[in-house]
Amino acid sequence: MLRALTALLLTLLFVSSATAQDTAMPDRSATGGAQTLQDILARQNGAQVDNAFRSQATGNPDSAAGMAEQLGTLGGTSDPELWRALRFGTADITTANRGPAATVLVQDGGMKWLLFRQGPLATYGAYLLIGTIVLLGLFYLIRGRITIDGEKTGHKLLRFKMIERFGHWLLAGSFLLLGLTGLISLFGRKVLIPAFGHEAFAFLAVGSKWVHNNVSWAFILGLVMILVMWVIHNLPDRTDINWLVKGGGIFSKGHPPAKKFNAGQKMIFWSVIILGTSISVSGVSLLFPFEINIFAATFAKLNALGISGLLGFGELREVLAPHEEMQYAQLWHAGVSFVLMAIILAHIYIGTVGMEGAADAMTTGEVEEQWAREHHSLWVDEVMPPDTKSTTKATPAE
Repeated sequence: MLRALTALLLTLLFVSSATAQDTAMPDRSATGGAQTLQDILARQNGAQVDNAFRSQATGNPDSAAGMAEQLGTLGGTSDPELWRALRFGTADITTANRGPAATVLVQDGGMKWLLFRQGPLATYGAYLLIGTIVLLGLFYLIRGRITIDGEKTGHKLLRFKMIERFGHWLLAGSFLLLGLTGLISLFGRKVLIPAFGHEAFAFLAVGSKWVHNNVSWAFILGLVMILVMWVIHNLPDRTDINWLVKGGGIFSKGHPPAKKFNAGQKMIFWSVIILGTSISVSGVSLLFPFEINIFAATFAKLNALGISGLLGFGELREVLAPHEEMQYAQLWHAGVSFVLMAIILAHIYIGTVGMEGAADAMTTGEVEEQWAREHHSLWVDEVMPPDTKSTTKATPAE
């Protein structure tokens, strides 16, 4: 299911709408089966052109004249036939490298990948992160900091054990490093080279690549840890509906009752788990090139289920060059990372400057009882025996 969702979303992201084209096949009899002026003009206008005809050889070696005669190669296989075979993967190639991609010498998708990576991916990714920061700043100016409404009791409740805090900071710290080094890789040529020069960027790029590749394993470990420790507390229940209806009390005085994690925190949790898992799978496939192929098989399933046609994409390609699998994986890896970075920016905001007392939960592990009663009153009832409960009452929700 995750693989299908991954490939479907990347298809929606990567496949741009093409200019409408004439579906009638041009008459190529005058060109001996070669492309016509109509084909060239359509390609220049950005229309999709079926290249299937170009993969068919136009020369026939059997009809070639003898080599001793004039124009001995007339009708035989020529250089265009060789390059056609190389481009469409039909040439009989022998290489010293026996890797999966060794025999693919020409691959058309490389330029489309590069243009998308340098254009829409970088542009809209930057807009998303900058826009998120601006919106959080505006929210702070309008709403201000969410403070503890009632009188503090001075009594602390243990909210997260040491192992829980370790898992959280392992995941958070590794993600921050991965995000930073990923941004360096994506924007380095446009931003850092003009600012610091090629040599400085080369040193930084090599270091970033090493950090990114190796810290990724810490991220995966942290992801597994928080899933195991907190999944039971993040299953949806009826209290989440009430919390969402009242907006978590963010825009009103008082906070709806919640268990250890409220509905907002649960959405953060599942976003991290689902998107983080997808990032991890695509990242591992990039760490081990051509070993984990995700998209071709998933495209085949989407075609079989009719989902691609329902979305207006027609039949998705079910045969991808090894390079194309890596290109799709890289674009998906970066695109989903941008989405998760925006979510984490909001999480960092609410856990620091946005809410009084929230940071204590992941630093010391202990929180003020009044804070806990206002934000997680049902959890307080679970962890505090009746005979030890403070007389302090939670702020009633409106």
